[in-house]
Amino acid sequence: MPNIQTLVTRILALVAVLILAGCAGMSGSDGRDGAQDTSQTIDLTIPAPDAWERIRRGFAIPNLNTPLVDKWTAYYARHPESMNRMANRAGKYLYYIVEEINRRGLPTELALLPFVESAFNPIAYSHANASGLWQFIPSTGTQFKLKQDWWHDQRRDPIASTNAALDYLEYLFEFQGDWYLALASYNWGEGAVQRAVKKNAASGKPTDYLSLNMPAETQNYLPKLQAIKNIVADPKKYSVVLPNVDNSPYFVSIKKTVNIDYVLAAKFAEMPLEDFQALNPSFNQPVISVKENHAIILPRDRVAIYNKNIAQYRGDLTSWKTYDADEGESITAIASKFGVPEARLRQANRIPTNVRLTSAETLIIPGPSGEGIRLNPADKTSLAQAGRGSPPQTTNARVAARPPVASPGRGPATSAPATARSTVRLHTVRSGETLSSIAQQYGASISSIRSLNNLKSDTLRAGAKLRIPSTVSSN
Repeated sequence: MPNIQTLVTRILALVAVLILAGCAGMSGSDGRDGAQDTSQTIDLTIPAPDAWERIRRGFAIPNLNTPLVDKWTAYYARHPESMNRMANRAGKYLYYIVEEINRRGLPTELALLPFVESAFNPIAYSHANASGLWQFIPSTGTQFKLKQDWWHDQRRDPIASTNAALDYLEYLFEFQGDWYLALASYNWGEGAVQRAVKKNAASGKPTDYLSLNMPAETQNYLPKLQAIKNIVADPKKYSVVLPNVDNSPYFVSIKKTVNIDYVLAAKFAEMPLEDFQALNPSFNQPVISVKENHAIILPRDRVAIYNKNIAQYRGDLTSWKTYDADEGESITAIASKFGVPEARLRQANRIPTNVRLTSAETLIIPGPSGEGIRLNPADKTSLAQAGRGSPPQTTNARVAARPPVASPGRGPATSAPATARSTVRLHTVRSGETLSSIAQQYGASISSIRSLNNLKSDTLRAGAKLRIPSTVSSN
């Protein structure tokens, strides 16, 4: 039990926090610190009615008041439709993000950062090769243990990337000792901010955030976040309607026990593929692999439906196969036997070039590039009947609270019609486009585009012509 001195210390600390919160909206001596007062009196005995109110209750970063904040607040207020689109996308992820922020005791302003980073688009990709909701570049993603391989890019995984981003922000705050500098570091890099601080100090200048010489993007970064905060704090003032986001878990993470084609998993959940992709944007291949310890994320209200359908479905679950290879068996011969490129077979099984099998091993045999299981009419009837069955008892589902052990990459956006014929479209590469973004646009797999165009790398040149595979229903 804490002693009297400890209790007094805690009470004084709480009073200090409350005083600071009340002063957060006040201007500093130079008129640059502080903005509109977003503090409010809250009865914490009453649960927050929705995720937005929960975010408002956790505001803890002092407000910023600069002409750039006014500019961006006015900009977002003039574009309520855009704000609403971003907020609608955010609704799938906000509960998990806020839950994790609260668990760590961090300011809830951080939950709004993906508005600025990616507009809450999980497949957003920048010119600097940053990807996902939190816009990790490859090197920083690797530093924070986000897997990026042939199967999977966890920078796009909403669970794994959220935890990595909050790990990074916690580190930056501890490193810089100030949330303004920490957030500037998230955008510009902690080394760059530290050098700017040291340069000012050497010149006898103030070393606070507003006194630093920063690139234009970083100068606008915090003002954009403050602008979003202003609107979330009082949406009616700015004529913005925020969509309802329940203060309860939206999605569930399910551990896989069998290989299953990406498109078929969406069908078992009876979800539009676009909605399935919004929760599972990190897959690079058209199969969800058990060998790679893959998991899928589903809305809570889709789990029972998914369980029923997959338990009673009797058809093939994937166009990919497994093969029990003998010790020393030639990878070239196995690839030839199944009619797949040797490089693709090696990639699927993480076998380096010129490395032979030194022991008996079960290999994954990739299916046709960009293809997957196609449901015939009998399969569709079976699937519909499965939806009326009883759920299995063995599926390991849990409300997502921590990232999957090792989730994979991004799946195809193609649907699976009863019968289909191949077509090819021509796409002219625009500046800033990537193989991943083009695959997402057309609903094709990265590997199928690469194969059809004989691409040796993922580097694209603006103006180049790409052939895009697709399928269209023949019904």
